[in-house]
Amino acid sequence: MNKYIKTLFFAALIGFTSCSDDFLTVEPTSSQEAGGDATDGAILSNLGAAYQILLFDSYADFQYNSVTLMSDLMSDDIYKGGGSAGDQQVLYNMSQYNLNGDLTASGLWNIYFAGLSRCNGVIIACENAIGVNEESLNQYKAEAHFLRAYYVHWLWKFWGNIPYFEEELEAPYFAPQLTADQIYAELIEDVDFAIAGDKLPLQTTASNDGRATKAAAMMLKARIVMYQKDQSKYAEVLADMEAIYNSSEFQLEDYASIWDRSGEFGSGSIFEANHLAEGKDWGAAWTGYGTNLPTFISPNELGGTDLLSGSTDYQGGWGFAPVRSETPGIFEDGDTRLAASVNQFEDGTYTARFQNTGYFMAKYAARKEYNDAPYTGDLNYENNVRIFRYAETLLNAAELIVIHGQAATTGLTAEICLDAVRARAGVASIPATAENIKLERRREFIGEGMRYWDLVRWGDTNVLTESNPDFSSERTWDETRKYFPIPQSEIDKTYGEYKLVQNSGY
Repeated sequence: MNKYIKTLFFAALIGFTSCSDDFLTVEPTSSQEAGGDATDGAILSNLGAAYQILLFDSYADFQYNSVTLMSDLMSDDIYKGGGSAGDQQVLYNMSQYNLNGDLTASGLWNIYFAGLSRCNGVIIACENAIGVNEESLNQYKAEAHFLRAYYVHWLWKFWGNIPYFEEELEAPYFAPQLTADQIYAELIEDVDFAIAGDKLPLQTTASNDGRATKAAAMMLKARIVMYQKDQSKYAEVLADMEAIYNSSEFQLEDYASIWDRSGEFGSGSIFEANHLAEGKDWGAAWTGYGTNLPTFISPNELGGTDLLSGSTDYQGGWGFAPVRSETPGIFEDGDTRLAASVNQFEDGTYTARFQNTGYFMAKYAARKEYNDAPYTGDLNYENNVRIFRYAETLLNAAELIVIHGQAATTGLTAEICLDAVRARAGVASIPATAENIKLERRREFIGEGMRYWDLVRWGDTNVLTESNPDFSSERTWDETRKYFPIPQSEIDKTYGEYKLVQNSGY
């Protein structure tokens, strides 16, 4: 677990203070004052602080903020669960598309704006570099542009029309609010910068696991372009997917092995957040390396065996995010992804909680011996969050060819891509139709925060409206639900030309 990225985090802790309560402010390192000369060490300190935002995606700002979980809550794969509808009320309302300015994902807002600010700090430090060789400097810049795009793309997906800034802000720390389309243009500029040339390697070496790569930037561009439905860039994105495929740097490993400790940074991993079982505490909202997600999604007071995999390696948690009863039915007989994606436990082997179905998410489930933190174990599991996987490369290519009518230039076909994903899962070849490609994405990425965004960009949102009183889910999705309400507390801080405007429908 002692990956390169941890070295960067230690550098950050030496010279970088935690984010302040104001989402647009961040303190400079002690070794590089704002606008001053920056040594290699000062730039790395800033870069480590920028990477650390990846590790706040579970508990930070005194809130539970897993972007994976929040995305899945809005899909048709899971329920909210937990103790009651009022247990983590914002998550329940999120699952019902019923947020407002006073009840929204303000923690996520703060985390990713802190990420934007920290990435700006890296880029500014690079502009003031002294004694840093050009190759290293170009890599630092590309990493910062990639991370900035990654953090901002989540703000863009959740809120659309957001404040944006690339310079250090002076009091009162306001920034202009851009439209979602304007933010899209900024995102493309950042990912294109990270992709261009050879500033980043396509894949890392083992000693650099956890750092950004060109392949990660290509995958991020694909998500951004495909969500925007920007047909003018589909050919570019398909070319990127072909480049990853033809590089032979990535392979589809055994599916179940991806999710345990030995599968971290495996042959199919393109980018993941490197969590370590240490550091987080209830009273320290902006520290540490561990993740709370396993505790959050595992059944309460578990004492039984997983019926699907036969494993006794799982342990209990808080009972959030039960998998819907109908979700396991999307898998064909013999599909090895089912047991790796979903846990099933007999009644009586755990304490049933709100919206209980007996099914739970397996990929990031709490596992024995994955948490040796000396304190606050619930916050400090070491399960890495897999952000980009090679399977997504293949299914992106299949979708671009079949659904969006793009022509591959290297002989890659949608059938080759779909067959590879299915063969690894132990199921037979089927025609690469639009319907089959969409269903394969659902099977492959269950519990990874992908399904909801796919449904929105495909326009297949009719499945999100439901009346299900047995599971306390009465919700209606329409276009006004595409974006969350901006936190009212942030609107109230602003005035004049920088006054934030609430999103339509709230």
